[in-house]
Amino acid sequence: MRAVLCEDFGLPNNLQVKNISSLTPKEDEVIISVKACGVNFPDTLLIQNLYQFKPELPFSPGGEVAGVIKEVGSKVNKFKVGDPVFALCGWGGFAEEVAVNAEKVTPMAPGMDYLTAASISYNFGTSYHALKDRAKLKQDETLLVLGSSGGVGLAAVQLAKIMGARVIAAASTDEKLKVCKEMGADELINYEKEDLKTRIKELTHGKGADVIYDPVGGKYTEAALRGMAWKGRYLVVGFANGEIPKIPLNLPLLKGCSVQGVFWSRFSKEEPENAYKNLQELGFFYLSGKLKPHFYKIYPLDKAAEALEDLMNRKVIGKAVVIPVSEGEARHKMELAIQKTSLKETPKLVFDSQADILSFVGKELGSSDWLTIDQATIQKFAEATMDEQWIHTDEIKAQESIFGGTIAHGYLTLSLIPKLVESIYSAPFSKIGVNYGLEKVRFVHPVPSGSEIRLKARLKHASQIQNHGLKMLVECTIEIKGIDKPACYAETISVLY
Repeated sequence: MRAVLCEDFGLPNNLQVKNISSLTPKEDEVIISVKACGVNFPDTLLIQNLYQFKPELPFSPGGEVAGVIKEVGSKVNKFKVGDPVFALCGWGGFAEEVAVNAEKVTPMAPGMDYLTAASISYNFGTSYHALKDRAKLKQDETLLVLGSSGGVGLAAVQLAKIMGARVIAAASTDEKLKVCKEMGADELINYEKEDLKTRIKELTHGKGADVIYDPVGGKYTEAALRGMAWKGRYLVVGFANGEIPKIPLNLPLLKGCSVQGVFWSRFSKEEPENAYKNLQELGFFYLSGKLKPHFYKIYPLDKAAEALEDLMNRKVIGKAVVIPVSEGEARHKMELAIQKTSLKETPKLVFDSQADILSFVGKELGSSDWLTIDQATIQKFAEATMDEQWIHTDEIKAQESIFGGTIAHGYLTLSLIPKLVESIYSAPFSKIGVNYGLEKVRFVHPVPSGSEIRLKARLKHASQIQNHGLKMLVECTIEIKGIDKPACYAETISVLY
């Protein structure tokens, strides 16, 4: 297999891509075929021997991976070959395979792609622990995020908005702040152009920030602390600036504030149940569309050193990811990621009464947003239905099939119709809606893993029934992006009361 190797401690340009032997798991390990690996600040410290953990040479950097289980150790029974997973492995992820203790591995959430899975644990895990467990951020409090355009910074911006806080994003360029605004920041500070303490006071009407999130360190720490509100909480997340600041301890005394360390890796080790609960909540936020990583760039394995250099030079806005593919394939993945994150939700039709629906018979209801059918979703459906045929679950064997990879179950596609319909129209006058089944169905084209599908719907018939109900017959067509033929046609029956 190919791997990026650190054979001598130093800067990224010392790293080499080499062919090495495939890995064999220990009894408590799994081997993951890496599909994506997040790039994080600790990776830059590891290769310079500046981090608190010291891997033996040679090693591969990359501590946040997503992929597919290739092999399991003799004592591992909660995972099997073909399972889509993500893991915090410490190092080893800039490679085609990585060995990870099974206790550090988590199943991917249905509907989550590999790029996202390799981008949520570290950034969003760190920021959620900081805001939820350490600061106990409350609704309507003001959060100041330093280095707000970085991976953990943008995660903090998004999570704080989910938690109901007011967010002030601070960064070094207007370009970076523009992205922060797109991610939900309420106010912006360019601390290369503006006085940080003065702007904090102005934006909080003299009160100061209730919580300050600092992954940067350096010269802005003291100025930010001077802009802290009474009984505020200052979160020490990291020192991306390279300088560990020395603060006057009279400031926490005068502010009545606390300075709190945020070390997510230690938290995960000391409180594994709470850490896992946080990951579950982050998965829910993602699936409900409340959070999404912002991808700066996707790098092929041969350009992993460049990814680390960009991070060290503070070029990265959001998340950088390394994937073990060619440069052309990486560029294509990036185009798809940009396209996916820039999609705007299709406006819903809203029916305010039964009469509105009856008058709409024969008309197009519209199209849903695109939905990715990834391997994690296929795997979950296979397990739930006990239909684990290899064409659905074995990614390696399926590559030799006529489809060139795994495909979704036909009934998986069909079962998604109610979810997709929800994004097309709503009927707030109705207290309950019941899916009664199908009038007709025909499967036309298989859905390859990783495809995007959407629903086009037309209201064929509607009629009033007993108990003040309304019966609807909807013509549904599931389309596959990039494929002329649809996945299936169906006529669904539903009743509103």
